[in-house]
Amino acid sequence: MSLQTRLMTAVIGFVSLILIIVAIITSATLGKTMEDQLDQKLSASADQVARWAHNFSPSDATASNILSGQNVPQSGLLLAVVSPLTGASGVVVTNTPGDEFTGTLQPLDATQIAEIAAALNGTSVATVSISDLGSYRIMALNTASGVGVVTGLPRDEIQNQLAQLLTVIALATIGGLILLALTTAVTIRVGLRPLRAVAMTATRVANQQLDRGEVTITERVPSYEADPRTETGLVGASLNKLLDHVNSSLASRQKNEERMRRFVADASHELRTPLASIRGYSELSLRALHQSDRSAERPEVIESTTTSLERIQAQSLRMTRLVEDLLLLARLDEGRELVYSTVDLTQLALEGLSDARPTAVDHHWQIEVPEEPVTIVGDAGRMHQVVANLLANARTHTPAGTTVTLSVMQDGEDAVLRVHDDGPGIDPAIRDELFARFARGDSSRARQTGGTGLGLAIVKAIVEGHHGTIDVTSEPGDTTFTVRIPATPASAASEA
Repeated sequence: MSLQTRLMTAVIGFVSLILIIVAIITSATLGKTMEDQLDQKLSASADQVARWAHNFSPSDATASNILSGQNVPQSGLLLAVVSPLTGASGVVVTNTPGDEFTGTLQPLDATQIAEIAAALNGTSVATVSISDLGSYRIMALNTASGVGVVTGLPRDEIQNQLAQLLTVIALATIGGLILLALTTAVTIRVGLRPLRAVAMTATRVANQQLDRGEVTITERVPSYEADPRTETGLVGASLNKLLDHVNSSLASRQKNEERMRRFVADASHELRTPLASIRGYSELSLRALHQSDRSAERPEVIESTTTSLERIQAQSLRMTRLVEDLLLLARLDEGRELVYSTVDLTQLALEGLSDARPTAVDHHWQIEVPEEPVTIVGDAGRMHQVVANLLANARTHTPAGTTVTLSVMQDGEDAVLRVHDDGPGIDPAIRDELFARFARGDSSRARQTGGTGLGLAIVKAIVEGHHGTIDVTSEPGDTTFTVRIPATPASAASEA
């Protein structure tokens, strides 16, 4: 069964049970009250009839004689008399009571009298069902003359009132249950509407192709059905939040796929040039060797072969550096390749600037370091690579005459390293992808020497491996790369 059907069944079932219990308790209580009232009336009637019977001797004490000329207190009054002389007799008053008795007395036959006697059976008060008369409440008394008097009142009124009460309760219960069912159905349907909206939204999302291509999940549970203040609305709000996360994950997946395709294309492009060079120079060397086999060896053939081999070696070294850089990035992504020790960042800066100065004598090199050494816990070799790559980036992408300033300072618990230049700046169009792999700045900086486009990506990976950050600010005449590294990274502290 559906949730709505189960809820309606449970609610109507419990309410029905409660109403039935209330009806039973009400009818039983009312029946007991009416029985008590009937017993009080019966006791008063029996006392009055006993006073009337006291005036009759056993020889003339019959039921009809006792009631003749009396003001009968109740219609339907039953009187049975047992006299030692006249035997048993009984009558039932069938008229409406009046001031003077003028009604009809219906005699009781032997069977009815026997039923009365069997009901009493040694008790003074009993309830008996008399043939052709119905149910009666009877009470037996003895007079001083030895005459036994049994007085009875009908229970029809009680039974009729209880029947009417039960009929009214049954009709009210049925009507109430019908109204309850309609109200419950509407209430539950309205209450479960957010769940239906959630189901329809989930169905639409499930029908989307999410396994390929660029995917954007725009389906959401309507805001008016996703009120977190209600239980069902909370489900819709949670589904919307889940869809937001899934949509972000799919967008990130698509971005990673595009980055991977771009990475493969860039890597293929970087490898294609040296491979083409190696192939060309190899073919040239083979051609020269074949010519030398057919003729006497000449100096120009030896020179050509030597040049080809030198170019092959140069291109092989270029490919080796590219592969090593890619391998380093992969290992840094896995959290490997870092060996922690105490590193003097000031000394690394001095050594890095000394190495960079001879490679670009047409640049102006400056260094700013404090008097006290700035030390961190990190990988000395990788931090030297960070300094070297940042200086090489400044040298490569700035024109001659540019001033490059390397500075080191202590800022609280962090060591800060900055590389500043007054070159033409970075094109804003490529600033967001500056630290991506194979990123190029050719459109904004005149690159004078070739590179793989992995230098800044390696710098970022090393800095993040030390739990640090790197950022860049750039405008024409003012470009600064800032590296901030904790003096003691958390990973280094745990290893210690």
